[in-house]
Amino acid sequence: MVATTTEQLTALSTTTVVVHPLVLLSVADHHARSISRSSNKRVVGVLLGQDNGKTVNVANSFGIPFEEDEKDSKTWFLDHNYIEGMWEMFKKVNAREKMIGWYHTGPKLRASDQEINDLFKRFIARPVMVIVDVRPQTVGIPTDAYFAVEEIKDDGTETRKTFLHVPSAIEAEEAEEIGVEHLLRDIKDSTTTTLSTRVAEQLASLRGLQSRLTDIRNYLQDVARGKMPVNHQIVYNLQDALNLLPDLNDSALTQSFSSTTNDELLVVYLSSLMRAVIALHALVDNKASIGRTELEDPEKKEKKEGEKEKDAKETKAE
Repeated sequence: MVATTTEQLTALSTTTVVVHPLVLLSVADHHARSISRSSNKRVVGVLLGQDNGKTVNVANSFGIPFEEDEKDSKTWFLDHNYIEGMWEMFKKVNAREKMIGWYHTGPKLRASDQEINDLFKRFIARPVMVIVDVRPQTVGIPTDAYFAVEEIKDDGTETRKTFLHVPSAIEAEEAEEIGVEHLLRDIKDSTTTTLSTRVAEQLASLRGLQSRLTDIRNYLQDVARGKMPVNHQIVYNLQDALNLLPDLNDSALTQSFSSTTNDELLVVYLSSLMRAVIALHALVDNKASIGRTELEDPEKKEKKEGEKEKDAKETKAE
């Protein structure tokens, strides 16, 4: 594993890993066919594509046999002979796609990831590890990309092996975009309205925001208690985010929020009134149509009156 200075870490952190929808579909299918939904096991596979330095393009993948002990994470088995055989066949199909890394369905980092990554260094000089969350609970990109590095401490202390998180994105070529659009069109639920879909998406976004804020709170609490070291880059990013928050003590801003809220509530109130008026109109119209039908059909009217008299007699007899 290559030792990395602070400057090299900064340069490596700007590398973007681009994952194609075909890879996400392949990983989800691999997990669905291999692992039951109630199990916490994960699957492992190889990523194929191009490493262009600042951009790692993940265009294809294939699964590999993998087993690990759920009680002891350091006990695992990975068939590297299978990797060599599959790689030879993939080269015959598309020579442009190189072996660039590996994936697993985590959904988080595990203790054995460093050892597995060292095994992949037999095939790849700089393997990228992508964690694909096949059971996402929040809205967002279901991928997390990492590079294994050895950090050189500025104070001269011993280096340590760790994973460096790098940005990841989901991008598709024109043919993939067409396929995804057709797939979404086929699975779209026609019974749901556009308004309900928008409300559901906003609710999911708020839940995702709550999850991120919870992670930030837990991290700051761990730093305050001394359980985790201070990462100044994270603190700087949090400070920038807090500086972008509006000043709620400003009377003009508060008045603007109140006016916007009142305008939106007025629209909701008028919509409720219109729904009530339409419902009453439908009820009156239904009653009027029933009355016209009875006037046009006297036999039905006599039959209905006879049924009423019969019911009255039965009630008196009781």
